[in-house]
Amino acid sequence: MKHLAWLFRTLVKAAIFFTLFAFTLNNQADVTVHFFFGRQWTGPLILVVLGAFCIGVMLGIVAMVPRWWRHRSDAEQARRAMQGPAAPATPPSTPLPPDGI
Repeated sequence: MKHLAWLFRTLVKAAIFFTLFAFTLNNQADVTVHFFFGRQWTGPLILVVLGAFCIGVMLGIVAMVPRWWRHRSDAEQARRAMQGPAAPATPPSTPLPPDGI
């Protein structure tokens, strides 16, 4: 079963790769991106699409980081609450009985 799952994952990855590769080959036309103040850049369409995707992923990660931190700290507080009060570092000292007894 492990081999079948590995084969399936490999085939899915290969299909995604070849689909993106074909997309790249079909979109080699040059496009012009107009920025502010009359600046412009001309390059392949796939670079513009890939760049927009990467910028979107980075913005999504940056937007989610504070929420991840808050959930992580909430989980840590909940874990500490489930453990109860912390045990003392050293047990209280008890007097030892005399040797002869």
